[in-house]
Amino acid sequence: MDLKNPTSWSRVLSLCGLVLPIACQSNPTEPVRRQPAFVLLAPGTVAQVSAGARHSCALRTDGSVACWGADGHGAATPPTGAFTQVSVGGSHTCGLKTDSTVACWGADGYGAATPPTGAFTQVSAGGFHTCGLKTDGTLACWGSNYSGPDNHYSGQATPPAGAFTQVSAGGFHTCGLKTDGTVACWGDDYYGQATPPAGTFAQVSAGGSHTCGLKTDGTVGCWGDDYYGQATPPTGAFTQMSAGDSHSCALRTDGTVACWGYNVSGQATPPAGAFTEVSAGDRHTCGLKTDGTLACWGDNTYGQAAAPTNTFTELSAGNQHTCGLKSDATLTCWGADWYGKATPPAGAFTRVSAGGSHSCALKTDGTVACWGNNYYGQATPPAGAFTQLSAGETHTCGLKTDGTIACWGDNRSGQATPPAGAFTLVSAGGSDTCGLKTDGTVACWGDNYYGQATPPAGAFTQVSVGGAGGAGPAGTSHSCGLKTDRTVACWGDNFYGQATPPAGTLTQVTAGYRHTCGLKTDGTVACWGYNYYGQATPPAGAFTQVSAGGDFTCALERDGSVACWGELAIAQTPDQPAAATQLVFMVQPSNTLPLFTIQPPVDVGAVDAAGNTVTSFTGLVTIAIGKNGGLLMPGTLSGTKTVAAVNGAATFSDLSINQPGIGYTLVVTSPSLTGTASASFNVLTPSRPPLSGLP
Repeated sequence: MDLKNPTSWSRVLSLCGLVLPIACQSNPTEPVRRQPAFVLLAPGTVAQVSAGARHSCALRTDGSVACWGADGHGAATPPTGAFTQVSVGGSHTCGLKTDSTVACWGADGYGAATPPTGAFTQVSAGGFHTCGLKTDGTLACWGSNYSGPDNHYSGQATPPAGAFTQVSAGGFHTCGLKTDGTVACWGDDYYGQATPPAGTFAQVSAGGSHTCGLKTDGTVGCWGDDYYGQATPPTGAFTQMSAGDSHSCALRTDGTVACWGYNVSGQATPPAGAFTEVSAGDRHTCGLKTDGTLACWGDNTYGQAAAPTNTFTELSAGNQHTCGLKSDATLTCWGADWYGKATPPAGAFTRVSAGGSHSCALKTDGTVACWGNNYYGQATPPAGAFTQLSAGETHTCGLKTDGTIACWGDNRSGQATPPAGAFTLVSAGGSDTCGLKTDGTVACWGDNYYGQATPPAGAFTQVSVGGAGGAGPAGTSHSCGLKTDRTVACWGDNFYGQATPPAGTLTQVTAGYRHTCGLKTDGTVACWGYNYYGQATPPAGAFTQVSAGGDFTCALERDGSVACWGELAIAQTPDQPAAATQLVFMVQPSNTLPLFTIQPPVDVGAVDAAGNTVTSFTGLVTIAIGKNGGLLMPGTLSGTKTVAAVNGAATFSDLSINQPGIGYTLVVTSPSLTGTASASFNVLTPSRPPLSGLP
């Protein structure tokens, strides 16, 4: 490993509460609510992978860097440029550029992301410091030089003199491989992690509070903290290894991965298959397979273990879900799956369009297939052959082979009643629709409250209608068109500036819910409008298509990869099970009597970032009293209070509270998931009837 966020110290202190408040706090003046990045990488385009504390990065074969997971301080937003190596740390990332200089991005509270000038051959990002190997074999380190519960000086960023061939920055210590094959370590040595054994090594990796080295005979030796067994490697011969925070992994000679140590999130349970590289992070691990694909396992709270591999030819962003057409003509959708809108049918397709709560695609024979919500008939297409289609909020329109338009679904505003005539393109929005006529002019129909159905005069090559990402009083009804001179004109609601395009020329425009994006002639993306979730802040890179959805945006990269940004952009990864992120009460506690079993039984489920139940979750869930409403004295909860989830749900069947009270709540927790509190309920004493014979 090249990092890490040293949670071994968390047994005696909270990093974000005591020692490192600057690096752990977010910027209170940040105008954009950062969401985890979501990137899909085409198979065979990854040269190297690095797993960090809450995010991961990959080096593409073209030298660009892609990152996914938590993006606090921009740690998962790499700069443009060509790199030869990438290293992920605690809350920052560093890369070695092709000109041998180092570039870093992310949290820089201690200077860990401010590299010195000079030429380097390797870089390693640690918890809150970074080290690099210079071209002359000497080392340079920068960032925090302190550690421990009393924030004492430990010197992990002060390397010794001498010539080295490799360096690895850990939590609060650093180790380097000398030219004679011996290992030297410096920095915090509370657990002996900076006291290497004698012998010669081929590689060294500094973890949270332990270190591992690959010996010249192919065996692995570890030293330092062994509380979870992370410093007790298995026997056998290995070719590469990586020390994580409290676990370690190594690559066997047959290409399989072996991991040992802390495994609360499955980070030490690698999948089957042959690998060429492995990188152990905090509570997750990533590896590069021999077939060129990525695999990650362990904690996926921030999407850091959502190994992103696939190739697409088209994508369409809807309302909290996205659908992509793969290179094999099959469909994959991800994100929120209400009504099954992200569960496409099997078969071969040529086009796809994600709407509000439904999706549609064009089959190879020209017929249309739709899935998801069909309350208004928006998922029941007519018979016939089409050449293009567009799924709106609650209606759908398609371009027939004769150039006429057919619409179906909600028609309360006339949005599903197209005019006669021949068209070359149609775009369905919230409650209006626009089409591009054969003469290049635009015609719109449906709701015109904001003027969104009154296009300007002139000739256009493309039109896009927004407002299909949600409901609201403003920012839901605008349209944009690409003129023949490649400038953009927008009309309709402009509450958030979504109808005020920037100057310059574009090759494509896409209107989302409250924002708009366009593809520039150089392949970069420009966005404008509502940006609370970062949906109007595109990443660097060159793209071939862009699609603006509800409050997020996705773009197709030149290698067939996909990058998404904004709200819920990484809710779930195609072709992989969704990751549980939080607990919810599926059956709330009901009013009850003292010492009586709460009925019906309290039921708690695990859901992903989009609110979908994750049936694969089988972890332990613990319940306790949150707000104690006891009237005479505090109440006590009795019964089985820790239950293993089955198919994503934990049922507490024998709970009771012994004291009457008003406004009790229960809280549930589970390792690596966000807990939650129940609705309030009462424990009431039953009233007794009056004694007979009394007045």
